[in-house]
Amino acid sequence: MTETIKKQILSIRDSGRTNMFDTNMVQYLANELGYYELVIFLEEHSKEYIRFILTG
Repeated sequence: MTETIKKQILSIRDSGRTNMFDTNMVQYLANELGYYELVIFLEEHSKEYIRFILTG
């Protein structure tokens, strides 16, 4: 996971617009915000994303 993706995840988390376990909504918001790296990452590495959400 790159620093860019981490920053994008944290940006969405800090917005408070969704539960971070709702990966479909996270992906929707990422697309809306132009975080295309995160959109692709969620498609290809969902387990790694969940691990990051749980452990930081």
